Amino acid sequence: MSKPTSPDAPTAAPAVGGERADLLEALGKQRHFLRFTTRDLSDEQAGQRTTASELCLGGLIKHVASVEQGWVAFILQGPSAMPDFTSMTEADFAARADEFRMLPGETLSGVLKEYEEVARRTDELVVSLPDLNADHPLPPAPWNEPGGRWSARRVLLHIVAETAQHAGHADIIRESLDGAKSMG
Repeated sequence: MSKPTSPDAPTAAPAVGGERADLLEALGKQRHFLRFTTRDLSDEQAGQRTTASELCLGGLIKHVASVEQGWVAFILQGPSAMPDFTSMTEADFAARADEFRMLPGETLSGVLKEYEEVARRTDELVVSLPDLNADHPLPPAPWNEPGGRWSARRVLLHIVAETAQHAGHADIIRESLDGAKSMG
């Protein structure tokens, strides 16, 4: 059984070199900043909206974990692992919106634990994937270029970018909550 980590402790990456080490380091750094925004918060605070946005800290972590998990499934299984966003209904989008907020019964520690597990599985894939050039056609979505293909490498870079973007959102939400900042 692994020892739980605090949100401000970087997750140790598996031993690997070269490009894979760079990918793991970039993922680890951005995950750290995202998790760090939740330090010393209660479940209630993690679910609190502090800006004009619908976002809260716990919801952002849930979303990033879900996105990372979905893209890792894409690397392994191709576009069938992801929804066809062009055919989603209002009910589908409403259900998807739940990943951006803390729902009754959810806890910050539970959200962080799930994110840690998703991160662990992704890191294992980065280390073990035979070929970072392996690619798949992108699933149908309004934001995906028609006929586009992404390699595992491109997907991993997207996960880094998505995590970094939401770590910035989280920093603003946290500063609005109680003045705490991730940096500076």
